[in-house]
Amino acid sequence: MKMEALFYEKLKDKVHCFLCPHNCVIKEGDFGKCNVRVHERGKLFTINYGEITSGALDPIEKKPLRYFKPHSYIFSVGSFGCNFTCDFCQNYTISQFRAKSKFVSEKNLINTAVELKNNIGVAFTYNEPTIWYEYVYNCAKLLKEKKSDSAVVLVTNGYINEEPLVQLIPYVDAMNIDLKSFNEGYYKNLCGGSLKPVLKTIEKAAGVCHVEITTLLVSGKNDDLKEVENISKFLSSIDNNIPLHLSRYFPRYKLKNSPTDINFIKKAEAVARKYLNRVILGNVY
Repeated sequence: MKMEALFYEKLKDKVHCFLCPHNCVIKEGDFGKCNVRVHERGKLFTINYGEITSGALDPIEKKPLRYFKPHSYIFSVGSFGCNFTCDFCQNYTISQFRAKSKFVSEKNLINTAVELKNNIGVAFTYNEPTIWYEYVYNCAKLLKEKKSDSAVVLVTNGYINEEPLVQLIPYVDAMNIDLKSFNEGYYKNLCGGSLKPVLKTIEKAAGVCHVEITTLLVSGKNDDLKEVENISKFLSSIDNNIPLHLSRYFPRYKLKNSPTDINFIKKAEAVARKYLNRVILGNVY
């Protein structure tokens, strides 16, 4: 469904979108880098409002969230599109292409979430939820109005500007944020983004809701103990109880590097534990 977007301004014959740090200036008929926000006749529209490509009742640990309502299940939904172009994307069929989707109204989604047995809330995941902003915001607000103790979870790359983040986060209970690297070159060359906005999102979110971090250790790219140490130091400077998930990479999408060496991951875990109390290994067992 197409709907007028939030967080944009008109610039003569173009529009400036300031939802995320790309700050796209978009010509008539063109999309922003996320491929879901389009300029039509002087207005910015989002084309993925309410469009769902995937839905499942998942264990909360699958998000992954280890220390937020453990052993529970959460209704997880995703759309299509992303503001990153990661060469190693695990869900590239929905993040980098317009996948087949079904429109589900906010009311229907929240009613489903509330009626599902053994469900703690809604997780916006699978693709990047921040570029699904308008729908995520409206659904999160509606869920809290309908059942205030239900959880809202975001699984995100953290690439969002401060103003939209500040408006959304009061309705969010937990976030898993990908910190893909501690290197600007990595973000630029492999992800099509930048590091500093993600660090700002982590700092802001950690003061408001439960936050866990995931770093995918990619062979030959960021499988470096100094990098792991820098990430761990940064997180510990905020709170040394922030959980860090060190996840093993497997070849996917455009990147064909070999899977991450298990021995390296174990060494990385030991380095991270010098600074953080909660370090979890992912995709290992």
